[in-house]
Amino acid sequence: MAVVDTPALSDDDRPRAITSRTSAGDRVFRGVLRAAGLSMLVITASILVFLVLRSLPAFQAVGFRFFTTSTWYIGTNQFGIAAILPLGVLIAVIALVIAVPVGIMTALVISEYAPVRLRRLLIAVIDLMAAIPSIVVALFGLYFLQPRILGFNSWLSHHLAFIPVFKILLPNFPSSYASSTFTAGVVVSLLVIPIITSLSRQVFSQAPQGEREAAYALGATRWGMIRTVVLPFGRAGMIGASMLGLGRALGETIAVSFILTPIFGFSAHVLQSGGNSVTFMIANFILDAGSKGISALMAAGMALFVMTIGVNTIAAIIISRSRSGASTND
Repeated sequence: MAVVDTPALSDDDRPRAITSRTSAGDRVFRGVLRAAGLSMLVITASILVFLVLRSLPAFQAVGFRFFTTSTWYIGTNQFGIAAILPLGVLIAVIALVIAVPVGIMTALVISEYAPVRLRRLLIAVIDLMAAIPSIVVALFGLYFLQPRILGFNSWLSHHLAFIPVFKILLPNFPSSYASSTFTAGVVVSLLVIPIITSLSRQVFSQAPQGEREAAYALGATRWGMIRTVVLPFGRAGMIGASMLGLGRALGETIAVSFILTPIFGFSAHVLQSGGNSVTFMIANFILDAGSKGISALMAAGMALFVMTIGVNTIAAIIISRSRSGASTND
């Protein structure tokens, strides 16, 4: 077999490496963005280090019993968050159970059903609701919502008492139903709904127009298009909005402190009067606590901080594997 010699490449035929010079403005912009990103990491790490250092005296006094003890007696070294942390999580769960469906359905109405003029008005209203201070919502919940929700709480306890969480141990209207975990969760949900609605609407509005039209071309109804195109595409946004709402609910202090009567034992009866949370306890006792008490409160805050970071990390992993999250990163 004859060997065919390949012609040598001339200088004009050789591939050339294309390089572009980065302008001074681009270098400054990249440097600012990198500094901003690194500063967030530094601030987060600094908060964690601060909490760890301030909580060391509490852990030296009780050790890891801090996570298994339900009482809060600082003087006798019998304190822990075994009851307080789950009560705060229970309030956040109640808030999410209400806020997630309401927020997602509201976002779908705004992005898919509302006329253009009404859509702009609704977007402005939702953004305005997200900017309402917590103290205003707390006052609304204390003086307007709570007196009117007691009857609904009583109805739940009478008709759904076979579900343990809705059972009242000593029914006595209205004292047994006031200042309950359920009422606090409802008030906190009012603060979470605008966040979930706003973020979900933004993701729904970015669903590919071509796929929308293809669904209509195949004979899908508007709901069929939403179910097969918009909702699958917006899964990452819904998860991210829900996790952000969870963080907002876990960290809420003012609304919870206005509604709840503090208790230091865990109770799964959400309609029963009394409740607690880490943020509520820190706000109530930080000014009157001694050095060991402050250390115990810092340890409780550290536990809540670590739990929030863990939830957000899991949510980020789920979002990155979904379609809309991957398209956002591209």
